[in-house]
Amino acid sequence: MKKSLIALAGLAALSAAPAFAQSSVTLFGVVDATLAFGRGNVANRTALTNSGYNSSRLGFRGTEDLGGGMSASFWLEAGLTNDDGTGAASNANNQAVGAFNPATGANAAVRPGTQGLTFNRRSTVSLAGGWGELRLGRDYNPQFWNLTVFDPFGTNGVGTTQVLNSNSALTGAINVRSSNSIGYFLPGNLGGFYGQVQYYLGENSSNVGVTDKDGRGAGARFGYANGPVNVALAFASTDYAAGDVRTWNIGGQWDFGVAKLMGEYSRDRVSSPVAVTGRGGVIGGLIPVGAGEIRLAFSTYKIDTGILGAAQPKTNKWALGYVHNLSKRTALYATYARLRNSGGNTQALNGATAGANSTSSGYDFGIRHSF
Repeated sequence: MKKSLIALAGLAALSAAPAFAQSSVTLFGVVDATLAFGRGNVANRTALTNSGYNSSRLGFRGTEDLGGGMSASFWLEAGLTNDDGTGAASNANNQAVGAFNPATGANAAVRPGTQGLTFNRRSTVSLAGGWGELRLGRDYNPQFWNLTVFDPFGTNGVGTTQVLNSNSALTGAINVRSSNSIGYFLPGNLGGFYGQVQYYLGENSSNVGVTDKDGRGAGARFGYANGPVNVALAFASTDYAAGDVRTWNIGGQWDFGVAKLMGEYSRDRVSSPVAVTGRGGVIGGLIPVGAGEIRLAFSTYKIDTGILGAAQPKTNKWALGYVHNLSKRTALYATYARLRNSGGNTQALNGATAGANSTSSGYDFGIRHSF
């Protein structure tokens, strides 16, 4: 009898205790292999690369239900170069890595990929509820989302919008992602309205002089998606002693059922002693065909150097592609793109080399599997 009473007391205590929160962890990823051909008037290149359709990655994410509509989560996502088995590099402070200093060992040279696996794509911890989500860590910039969402090629492969290919020289280390960021996302029950704001740190000491604010910045994106329409506006500002970077862009998409029409416009400005401004955009569409999809786009980007009478580098690009879905997880794809340079520009596709004011073409053939 005594043992029975003790057992009943234990069960009563357990039933009175708060239940453990529900939690789950998911392993996910993409492996995308691409046979890429690049043609230029100086040199051609053929290579087995990756991420011609979707970016190759390996990730872990998990969520814990805290009760009362609250949850905590983490997201660790690493970029992979599966053609050679290496990992993609990250950036610790939103600043360009300086030259190697042999006296102090600072900025030691590292061959790309040899740094091991880094969670360069996303590395965040979040707290969410009915009020929205607070997210801390390395994450996409708000201003990048419009580039990739409203690009028919999703900023991957030889068809990638020329805006992303050309503005990297202006926007630098914060072109796609920011480290050391604090972000807030609106809740998803606002009748189609969505948005986020982000603040990121360069983490410099206050006694380093004029570069103490380098890599510090903020951005925001607000949009509306409901039914066939999706439109968003984004802007950002990042501090650098060599010239602050200011950018804004707007993008939109309309789903007609038989096709999706989309477009995006960007303006980037670096306030160096002579301000440099870049402007460009993309227009294109996605056309479903049976188990596949046709992708097509025209994109352009022009840089105003701010110097009277100086050449203004410009590149126009056409791209056409087709994706055939073998299943929900596996797809075959092919893409062709051709660009034309002017104003002294020398851009080329898929690792080819082109002279000033010349043309370049590129082909992607690949297979993508997700899990």
